[in-house]
Amino acid sequence: MKGSLKLKTVLATLLAALLLMAAAAAISYQVYSGTIYGQYKTMTMNLAKTEAVTVNAEDVAAVRDEVLRIYRKICKDNGGVPNFADFTEEQWEAYYKNYEDVPQMPEYQRTLQLLHEINDANDINSIYIGYMDVETYYGIYLVDGSVNAEACQVGTCDPFEESNAEQMRKGDYDFPAYITNYEEYGWLCSAGAGIYDDNGEIVGTAMLDISMDEVVRNLHEFLFNLCLVLTIITVVICLVILFAINKTLLIPVKSLSQAAASFVSEKEKDSTEKVQSAISRLEIHTGDEIEELSDAIKTMEKEINDYIDHLTEITAEKERMGAELNIATQIQASMLPCIFPAFPDRKEFDIYASMDPAKEVGGDFYDFFLVDPDHIALLIADVSGKGVPAALFMVIAKTILKNSAQNGLSPKEVLENVNNQLCENNEAEMFVTVWLGIMQISTGKMMCANAGHEYPAIRRAGGKYELFKDRHGFVLAGMEGTRYREYEIQMEKGDSIFVYTDGVAEATNAENELFGTDRMLDALNQDPDASCEELLKTVRKEIDGFVKEAPQFDDITMLSMLYRG
Repeated sequence: MKGSLKLKTVLATLLAALLLMAAAAAISYQVYSGTIYGQYKTMTMNLAKTEAVTVNAEDVAAVRDEVLRIYRKICKDNGGVPNFADFTEEQWEAYYKNYEDVPQMPEYQRTLQLLHEINDANDINSIYIGYMDVETYYGIYLVDGSVNAEACQVGTCDPFEESNAEQMRKGDYDFPAYITNYEEYGWLCSAGAGIYDDNGEIVGTAMLDISMDEVVRNLHEFLFNLCLVLTIITVVICLVILFAINKTLLIPVKSLSQAAASFVSEKEKDSTEKVQSAISRLEIHTGDEIEELSDAIKTMEKEINDYIDHLTEITAEKERMGAELNIATQIQASMLPCIFPAFPDRKEFDIYASMDPAKEVGGDFYDFFLVDPDHIALLIADVSGKGVPAALFMVIAKTILKNSAQNGLSPKEVLENVNNQLCENNEAEMFVTVWLGIMQISTGKMMCANAGHEYPAIRRAGGKYELFKDRHGFVLAGMEGTRYREYEIQMEKGDSIFVYTDGVAEATNAENELFGTDRMLDALNQDPDASCEELLKTVRKEIDGFVKEAPQFDDITMLSMLYRG
């Protein structure tokens, strides 16, 4: 019977361990791979949208018109769309010869150059622009700027899939990111975004592919290593259990029962009676040491289960909170412009900005956007408080500010409109400081308004950065109906402006000394002719050197613009 009980216990333990190992491996792999795939899809879609807004729609339209003219002439000469699938190599050569003048177009060259720049700045496998011809239901390559993969020639075409054709009929030219695996190309994450002209008409689709071969290899390696570790753990557990069983069967059961009962009795001194589990209600009357051991296990099972339940609840809650904060951090980061150069086709100015939250999420934010082709808005703000509440209020404030500015309102009108909206149902009594400037790009005339924010720093061409002590208005969301003043800053060629949140000046070291605006100006003037990006890096380096090991108590946000005229 000893041998039979031992065998049954070992087999049951081994089976349970193997099932748990398989479940743990499957769940871990699904969660990990899902997270990685989701991140790559988001990144690919964002890059496609960046490509769509970076290229010049007029240049793309010019290339498209020429390609379509040639393509439709070929179709007309053939009495309809040729059967490209049956083309021989000689037929393809003759077909591509019709498009040999297209790459010489200046619009094509400019677009190709932009695609190369985007490709060089990002880890992209293929980047290209196509046009979805709803007349023939073929997708036609216009410009292929791929560097890491073989570029397709102008005029290369593929028939629509039925799902894509239906999408085109509805006027939707965006292709959400998707992952494919082809024998020829490997694992790819692809996405597309429509390119629209100033009239809102589609002129092409920006497409790109990101190779995921390395990611998939890493996932497979992760699964292998996970299974290996779990296998080792399972073997160790089984050996430990076997050792324990041998010991319990060979050593007098009476000694083990007394030890377990003694341990439990000590625990029961400080515990209250609870409802017993099913195991505790078992009736075993063998009249030997097994009965005594059963009684001890009943009590120990109750205590252990209570401990595990409590520990599981705490662990699950911590994991949930950590996951939610991580998602919140990603969402907040995605709301701020983070691709630089922000406007590669605009040579009149250079912009760079950064935001480093004190916690997982923060209340500081910045923004810059074109109100129209001749006006750019610069915005920096600081929400009261920290953490999740400040981040939520930041989302609301940023959205309303941008929408108001894009409606053509002046800085003064924007702040007044946003203030009134934020005051509605502001039960948490939060507020936000804002500096807003809208500059006419062609003249350098910048109209500004300040709602309780820090003074901007301005450098005239050839000079040094100095604080511009403008007139502050009251904070936003502080009092409904507040009026704001606006003022003018005339930006000349070579002038720069630097705006920031109080986290810069109020950065504190271990001796509770503040970094201050004087040290900030000294950092800015170390190399005032540096690029906007290098300027912000210098200031951040000086802050870190001053603070050293002291914790960061406030968000640090900075924005710089150089006006080139």
